[in-house]
Amino acid sequence: MPAIFQYEHTVTDDEIDDQGHVNNLEYLKWMQSAAVAHSTAQGWPPQRYVETDSGWVVRLHTIEYQQAAYANQQIVVKTWVSNFRKILSLRKYQIVRPHDNSVLAVAATNWAYMGRKHYVPRRIPPELIESFEIVAEENEP
Repeated sequence: MPAIFQYEHTVTDDEIDDQGHVNNLEYLKWMQSAAVAHSTAQGWPPQRYVETDSGWVVRLHTIEYQQAAYANQQIVVKTWVSNFRKILSLRKYQIVRPHDNSVLAVAATNWAYMGRKHYVPRRIPPELIESFEIVAEENEP
């Protein structure tokens, strides 16, 4: 699989706010969907996390909005893993509109790996780390 995963989406009418463009919360939803799709493509679908009594929780989101998106536009969420630490992983995103190559937003999520039963931090297992290629900053889009 490619180190930089691409999640495609067409903006729907229900994602538009009263200002006529995509609501800010939708970007978070796209980021979440892209992260889950990337993890699934790398052999870690949601069910595997359930089976291993583990999962990810968000510690911090950062989003810099650069351009608006509108109904029926095609967008692509590019996402990649920037690092793994003992219990943390930094995932980055670039949300683009392909028809004009506009960058709509750049973002990052700091994820903590947790046990599902007691919600305590857990060391990220080697087999999970080995499933992803780390993208160095100089190789980011």
